Amino acid sequence: MTARLGDAARARLHHVSTATLTTALLKRGLRNTFLQGPRRIASGRQMVGEAYTLRYIPAREDLDTLDAFLDPGHPQRVGIESCPPGHVMVIDARGDADAASAGGILVTRLMVRGAAGIVTDGGFRDTPDIAGLNFPAYHARPSAPTNLIRHHAIDLNLPIACGGVAVYPGDVIVGDDEGVVVIPAHLAEEIADEAHEMTAFEDFVAERVRDGHSIVGLYPPTDPTSRERFAAWRAANGR
Repeated sequence: MTARLGDAARARLHHVSTATLTTALLKRGLRNTFLQGPRRIASGRQMVGEAYTLRYIPAREDLDTLDAFLDPGHPQRVGIESCPPGHVMVIDARGDADAASAGGILVTRLMVRGAAGIVTDGGFRDTPDIAGLNFPAYHARPSAPTNLIRHHAIDLNLPIACGGVAVYPGDVIVGDDEGVVVIPAHLAEEIADEAHEMTAFEDFVAERVRDGHSIVGLYPPTDPTSRERFAAWRAANGR
């Protein structure tokens, strides 16, 4: 059973960048954590939530007809109705955006049910509608055709690949305007704490650089006075 992400860690992850998170993960030897391909449809609030997965395999003409959607057990529709609140639906579309992984109505339903966002390494249809939802949605590119011409929904909440990254159910998914990163569930709490600390230091460094200071001895802080100045800055700014 995966560890639940605590409220404090979840709140911290809402205020750290995917860039900072990938660095924290690299320190632990994890190099392949940033999804290649998916980009946010519309800029907005940070996405943070546990992964709930859906996997597609290639469509087959005798199975993937419009009548497939009449089946109440169709995995795509079941997934939309069962993704837990606060979770991110992550879809393995094999990097194929020639047909949509989902569309505006299903994404709206996911939002109304309290999900934290949706990610696919394929495409979405109805993207103008999705862009207006104020709901984090990431895809490779718009794709108007229905999923049935390219994708067969096969299973839910099992390990998948998305954007070239392994995603296990319960992994913590964080998305910002730069992209999406996957944090292994058992590391999420400590990564959230470390990224919070890193963000404070990077804000200090950015301020010093804007004031004309060299990065030498500052970034990384090999000069002891840099750490002293950071401590003073942090106390003055309540960080």
